[in-house]
Amino acid sequence: MANRSRKLRPKASKGNQPHAGGMKRLAKKPQKKLKRGSWLSSILAMSTTGCAYAILLSSASLIMAFAWISVLFIFNPDQVSWLNKILPAWVQIPLGKHERPQTLKQIQLDLSKKNQIFGETLPLNQDAENSFLLPVFQQRANCQSDCEELVELRVYERSQELEFKSQSENYYYLATQLPITVSEESFVISPLLDGTSEPQDINISLPLTQVQRFEGGTPSPGVWFNLRGQRQQGTGAFVADAGAAIAYGYVVYYNPERTNLLQMLSWISPNGQLPKWQQVTGDATKELVVDQTVGLEPHLQVYRVKPLKLFLRPIQLEAITLNSPALKDYAYQNALSIARSGLWTPAFEWLKFIKKQRKGVLPEAAQAQMDLIRLHSQLTKTQAQKIWASPSQEVLADLIDGRWGKALQLFQASPHNAQEIATLLKADEKRLWNRTVAALRVNPNRTDVQAWFALILTVQQGEEHANSWLKVQPEITKDNLVYIQGLLARLNGESTKSSSTHPSQIVGTVQPITQVTNSEWLQLNSPADLKLTNNQAWYQVEVSAFNDGKRWLNSPFENFNPPKTSPAKFFWETLGITSDPEIQIVSWLPNGEQKITIAAIKAVQLRGKVLRLLAAGPKILENRNDVLQPKSLALTNAALEWVQPSPITLQQVYQHNPQGVKVILSSLWKSLQQSGELPGGAIPTFEQMQEKLGDWPVQVIDLTNNAQPEIILTISVEEIASLNQPKPGIQGENTEQRRERTIILSDSNKVIYTDFTGNYLQKLSAIAKLSGVQSLTLLVENAHNYSLRRWSEKNQRFE
Repeated sequence: MANRSRKLRPKASKGNQPHAGGMKRLAKKPQKKLKRGSWLSSILAMSTTGCAYAILLSSASLIMAFAWISVLFIFNPDQVSWLNKILPAWVQIPLGKHERPQTLKQIQLDLSKKNQIFGETLPLNQDAENSFLLPVFQQRANCQSDCEELVELRVYERSQELEFKSQSENYYYLATQLPITVSEESFVISPLLDGTSEPQDINISLPLTQVQRFEGGTPSPGVWFNLRGQRQQGTGAFVADAGAAIAYGYVVYYNPERTNLLQMLSWISPNGQLPKWQQVTGDATKELVVDQTVGLEPHLQVYRVKPLKLFLRPIQLEAITLNSPALKDYAYQNALSIARSGLWTPAFEWLKFIKKQRKGVLPEAAQAQMDLIRLHSQLTKTQAQKIWASPSQEVLADLIDGRWGKALQLFQASPHNAQEIATLLKADEKRLWNRTVAALRVNPNRTDVQAWFALILTVQQGEEHANSWLKVQPEITKDNLVYIQGLLARLNGESTKSSSTHPSQIVGTVQPITQVTNSEWLQLNSPADLKLTNNQAWYQVEVSAFNDGKRWLNSPFENFNPPKTSPAKFFWETLGITSDPEIQIVSWLPNGEQKITIAAIKAVQLRGKVLRLLAAGPKILENRNDVLQPKSLALTNAALEWVQPSPITLQQVYQHNPQGVKVILSSLWKSLQQSGELPGGAIPTFEQMQEKLGDWPVQVIDLTNNAQPEIILTISVEEIASLNQPKPGIQGENTEQRRERTIILSDSNKVIYTDFTGNYLQKLSAIAKLSGVQSLTLLVENAHNYSLRRWSEKNQRFE
């Protein structure tokens, strides 16, 4: 049993072993089944992990590739130029100066292949071969004038690489370029639209046709260019100045530090004037002035160069405006208010008083606003001091300058004036209305302003409306009310009817006289006419020229023999006095202000070759012993039409006529030396004279009737003094005893007229157009009288 049991134990033990061993096999078998059933999953898992690694590796490779391309683009863009073959046009890589340099001929050939035109190159520095601006044009389709329009500006710089520097021709690379867009006509005519005009839907494109470099003291560093075109004015509502063309364009700045072109400003000038750099605010940097004057209404835009914190655009042009007063001062704000209405001179005088109260110091922004107003005031003053042939033009110039009383005198001068001025007021489009409203807002009790306000109300809304307004004015006196109502009644008067075949056209020199002898004068009526009323004076007019209805006759009057019967009637009809016996006496006050007095012609006298008129009129202030003051001038309403060409600078003339500018500057300098106003010795170089005189205004107009313009330069005493420090004694002695003088240069660059002669009392006073005379006429003041001078084609001089 014992053995059996020992045998049984191992069996039992063996019987347990399989159980145990079977358990081990059962644990291993499922693992084998898992390997066989999930091999695909394992592969997929491994693949996913591999793809992730691959994507990461690919991304890293792409990043490294892009980084390498960027490095190449920065340091050697030519090696990535192949990318432009696969990139769309809108993302092309600009290779800039790394494109292969070209000669001028190659650049021109490339442009011609694109149907573009190679413009005239403009230097960017003193050496034009190192860098230049190239305007690129193209031909306009269906074009009759200004057919080449500007489409692009390019800057080229000379290649300094040895491969190209050693060539016989210069090679250039493209440094930068600026596409140019055309202007819309609606933008160009916008300054001609007043507040009451409806804007028109005009989408006509206007080309830019010229590129010029600004010269003479432009802000630095950098180069400024003017891109311009012009549109001829029509005959409709948009005519600002007969015969003138509207100029328009862009101001472009080349920044040498960033090597880029920047369009800084779009500009328009209804009177055809080009923008110019000039000192306005008095600091070291000049300002850009854009003249948008329409007719007699001055409008100047002044821009200052201001810094910007932008890398590619470090500066901007900032306009000086009057919208926000720079001082929180009630008086200052009132001055700006009347300036915005157009009363520039009264506003400037007010600001001068304010500045004086502040011990001559204003903040920079306030001083800039004052300088802008001063610039406009200079224009309106000049217009008001001119001699005008038309009473309405004279009144308009006076009212624009705020000369209310002087304008009323002219309104009251005659029935003819009242009717003509009424027509002016009726056609006014609020420019005079706004001025009267602004002036009354500041001082509602000023009688002469109340009078003009009532006159405008009468012609535009009726006399009843004007009277109603006058009666509710709280401070108006009974006498002032009657006075203004009398002015309104003049608007209903009828013009004097003419019984003569031609109007009176007379020009002469005036001299007051105290004694009149009846027997020395021919009178149309009885001698009783030679009597003065209260506050009147006698004036003797020495006739310089007159029109007899067929032609102009000039003093001395030879072969002028009146008939023995009715000689007075002969003179009245020949001179046109029957039609219009009134004559204007134009005099100048000591402060330079012009004053017009209306006198009536009472008698005529012919002694030898001298023709005189006797006229009676209000007393005027006489400038005795003042040889510098212009002599009193007499002229009838229809005598002549004044011509006032718009001024441009010598620098602008130089662009078209460099030789002419050189001649006129040389002649001017020699004349000033001969007169002792400049030191003798060698004449400065042309560049030195151009630097000093380049901004001086000149007039360009055809005086010789050959369709070619002459150059007219008028120089004041102050301008002469600014040229040089005068010698001791010159400024104190001579400067104040001299007058402004004029020099005229012909289209062939010859001096054809000059006031720089031994007789310093000669002065060109004005340019006029006489009826029936084709060429223009010079009105010249001499030592004793005025004379009219016309160009003689035969003798090639003014006679």
